[in-house]
Amino acid sequence: MAGLESMVVEEVKPAEKPVDREKTCPLLLRVFCSTGRHNSPGDYARGNVPQNELQIYTWMDATLRELTGLVKEVNPDTRRKGTYFDFAIVYPDMRSPTYRMREIGVTCSGQRGGDDNKTLGQVKFQIGNYLDISITPPNRMPPPMRRPQPYMNNRQY
Repeated sequence: MAGLESMVVEEVKPAEKPVDREKTCPLLLRVFCSTGRHNSPGDYARGNVPQNELQIYTWMDATLRELTGLVKEVNPDTRRKGTYFDFAIVYPDMRSPTYRMREIGVTCSGQRGGDDNKTLGQVKFQIGNYLDISITPPNRMPPPMRRPQPYMNNRQY
């Protein structure tokens, strides 16, 4: 019987080139914040956008933690420890005249998290996309998810 060999290989991601912020022109990031929920993708239809717009000039190497800090600078209500920021990219659907939303990470005021150091480049943000942030204040539960109905799981087949 022939010997079976296996080898574990660590996938090495190419390192991101650092952006020279002194020489690189920043991009305009259009950010839409709402409390407790994301805006609906339908709010972005037909050239419209939600009214709660924040415009930020930044670079593709900006982290979610850095963007959280910028939102906190202009919105004092979000500065409380324990406030959650749920980030999503809103982008045009290439197959239809609608927009799609893709969640990219969550940060929390006063706590370190796994998504803090994600950059716009790492989450495949493209210039022209929007950023939608659902802000959940401390001591407030996020909107409830639909619960599966209990009788559905107890069916006998």
